[in-house]
Amino acid sequence: MEPLVSILIPAYNTQEFIAETLQSAAAQTWKRTEIIVVNDGSTDRTAEIARSFASKAVKVVTTENRGLSAAQNEAFRHSQGDYIQWLDSDDLLAPDKIERQLAALGESGSKRTMLSSPWAPFYYRSRGARFVQNAVSCDLSPVEFLLRTMGGNLHMQNATWLVSRELTEAAGPWRESLQYDQDGEYFTRVLVASEGTRFVEGTGIYYRSRASQLSHIGFSNKKRESLLVSMKLHIQYLRSLEESERVRKVCLAYLQNWFGHFYPDRPDLAEELQILAAQLGGHLVPPRLPWKYAWMKPILGDGARRAQTTLPQLKGSCLRQWDQIRFRTEAMLQRATAARLPKIFGAR
Repeated sequence: MEPLVSILIPAYNTQEFIAETLQSAAAQTWKRTEIIVVNDGSTDRTAEIARSFASKAVKVVTTENRGLSAAQNEAFRHSQGDYIQWLDSDDLLAPDKIERQLAALGESGSKRTMLSSPWAPFYYRSRGARFVQNAVSCDLSPVEFLLRTMGGNLHMQNATWLVSRELTEAAGPWRESLQYDQDGEYFTRVLVASEGTRFVEGTGIYYRSRASQLSHIGFSNKKRESLLVSMKLHIQYLRSLEESERVRKVCLAYLQNWFGHFYPDRPDLAEELQILAAQLGGHLVPPRLPWKYAWMKPILGDGARRAQTTLPQLKGSCLRQWDQIRFRTEAMLQRATAARLPKIFGAR
């Protein structure tokens, strides 16, 4: 019998996108699937819209609001699949994503292999989105994958993964105490328990970029504290696989890449990173402003550093709004065209 794939969707206040996400999950060419939506205490119409899809293959569970990781764990508790497909409630699966990944694994493939794929960022219109390829878009051992992601400040979007139940259970549950980088910590733990990754081209997922995403740190102290915990765990996981000079160098580069999120606003956390760097045989350098923000410093003082965070957000917000206008305009034209066609053909 073909393996059952559980598509697990945690959802919180995504009434604008949840229907499209569920449609992409239901449209998979791999037909032996179950879809489980955990409505994490939404205060909008998310639960109502999700329940409109309820069927034998689509289960909707509502809980009090406990956060993303708790919702992921709740979804997994309700699942029965041989393979697990995690999916955020605003992202989309390409129709053949699961089928192509399982075909690439083959009957003789190990259940300890993590299957990945390309991913394409978009705002509202997924049509025309371009798939991302980087240094981890290939088959890799666990240690090599972590060396490339941590050393090069890269990541694999969480919905690209298709993971066996055996490997999921070996890795353990999502860490519910984390407020930031929950997926990074979780999938690193899955990776450590795996035999490596297999990258499947020609399909993938569409990742929706939004202004209010969990992946944005901003000036949140809770997210900074959570990030520090996740970073320490990443280093611990990598060093558990290999203790070498190249690993220590990558860990130092990893700390330096993220140091600007702590220095100088949180000197206590920055000091913890310096201590960790010293244990690795190095020292972290205070980050410098890029030239396009450095000229603002004589005028704005510390505001120049804040501009480094807020201006890209503003640019992203403008691009999102423009894409939303185009998306709605195209939808209106399609509806208008569809309404005219019966009259045109009827007149003939």
